[in-house]
Amino acid sequence: MLKPEKKLATQQIYQGRAVNIRVDTVVRADGSKTTREVVEHSDCVAVVVIDDHDNVLLVRQFRHPVGKSLLEIPAGGIDPGEEPVDSVRRELQEEIGYLPRRIDRLGGFYSIPGYGTEYLHCFLATDLVPGRLLAEDTDDIELVRASLDEIPRLIASGEICDAKSIAALLIFISTRRNWQ
Repeated sequence: MLKPEKKLATQQIYQGRAVNIRVDTVVRADGSKTTREVVEHSDCVAVVVIDDHDNVLLVRQFRHPVGKSLLEIPAGGIDPGEEPVDSVRRELQEEIGYLPRRIDRLGGFYSIPGYGTEYLHCFLATDLVPGRLLAEDTDDIELVRASLDEIPRLIASGEICDAKSIAALLIFISTRRNWQ
């Protein structure tokens, strides 16, 4: 088993609305000292949404850091004190205007463990009930339906190119028989 690094000191570098950045001074297993830059981000949910016709509901939205629109699964931050499953309900109302009657946990993963703290809780949402969009900025989100059979092609072609969407969709596809 690998020996964990020991944190000696922490310096907060930046505090923002979405992220905080700190620099930790650590002692490595060999006794040497070094620094680790850490992006602190709250945990999030990433949701594979399947409608009654085996379509995956995706969202297309512009992502400023990469300078283009991406095709993704619905996702978002977990508010302080909020349970992940409640965040799923809120995010789906905000992004696609549906409420799921059934929510199943698919798993989870750290999105950027080399330098960040964000953990993504992955869920499957089914048995959808139309609702109204609750967010004010929904004009910037396009709802896209893709058949479940199209998903591997969309991933392989790079049309779906963000890690959370690829990971959650592949988890679902590989365990699909468990959810039918």
